[in-house]
Amino acid sequence: MDRRWPEEQTRTVREAFAEEQPRLLPLPDASFPCETHVPVQVGKTPYVRFDLNDYSVPHRYVESELIAVTGIDRIRIVDGVNVVADHPRSYDRGARVEDPRHESALLEHKAAAKQHRGTDRLVVAAPSTGTFLIRVAERGHNLGTAVAQLLRLLDEYGACPLEQAIAECVQRDVVHIPAVRQLLQQDRHAVPRLPGAQPQDPRLRDIVVRPHALADYDLLTGTDQENDDDEP
Repeated sequence: MDRRWPEEQTRTVREAFAEEQPRLLPLPDASFPCETHVPVQVGKTPYVRFDLNDYSVPHRYVESELIAVTGIDRIRIVDGVNVVADHPRSYDRGARVEDPRHESALLEHKAAAKQHRGTDRLVVAAPSTGTFLIRVAERGHNLGTAVAQLLRLLDEYGACPLEQAIAECVQRDVVHIPAVRQLLQQDRHAVPRLPGAQPQDPRLRDIVVRPHALADYDLLTGTDQENDDDEP
């Protein structure tokens, strides 16, 4: 305020302001909007960058263009006339400002997508799974848990035994995972697979090795023993 006034170097800014202040109009009681509108791009992750900081948006806006309406204290991300995110404005550098609702919605979306992929794999390997899961849902059981347990049984026993067990459960109208597991364990041909890496090719991964009777080996062993006894 004590610097020289540009229009008259012999006076200071303070002196010029004191002279003009009585003639200045007061500010209006109602505040007026003082915001900027800046186009922002959402990349592969649900965030927009403004002024060196990242702000979260709902995951459905990934790879789209939105508008950042920025004020002194808040930043709103809008799609046309719809506000999709509202955050406190950060003046840091490299900060990530998140809305917990955006994160929880993204996690739910990922879980649903994962369950959908698992269901597709089950239906391809064991077609009766579709009817089985429909009846599971009708009884109010958790579909995600059922899909996860069936996937483990698929990896452990293979496609053919699992299809037979599920089809029998559907026929008996016993749509419980323990019932499927019990049928697989009772089937002498459904040999659990050893833990470890499984082949990616389904033709190899789903092969069922049927055990052969060991009586022939016992017979051979007995014959050899008799031959050994006859030798001097």
